[in-house]
Amino acid sequence: QVQLVESGGGLVQAGGSLRLSCAASGRTFSSDNMAWFRQAPGKEREFVGCVTSGGNTYYADSVKGRFTISRVYAKNTLYLQMNSLKPEDTAVYYCAAGRRGVFALGEYDYWGQGTQVTVSS
Repeated sequence: QVQLVESGGGLVQAGGSLRLSCAASGRTFSSDNMAWFRQAPGKEREFVGCVTSGGNTYYADSVKGRFTISRVYAKNTLYLQMNSLKPEDTAVYYCAAGRRGVFALGEYDYWGQGTQVTVSS
């Protein structure tokens, strides 16, 4: 069955960096858009960034210039390099895959279980 598994979360000080990974399995994802979303306590899940099946990238304004999303198609793997982290980046980060769009939660059919990122001030 299709499975997305995130890794790389943890505790980091403000200004630090983390790299998240998402390993997808169960089928080929080269035709899917793959994205990162995040959900902070008490808030709705929000879009962070996406790399489309064609290699185009999109970011939320809040992370532009600090986060970089990338993927290795042959390995069905998605990455999120997060630099200059801020306390407001603290959230559970989710990997998602889908073929229907870029920015909305409902456009993604497959989700990982999430990985916690905590940024201390």
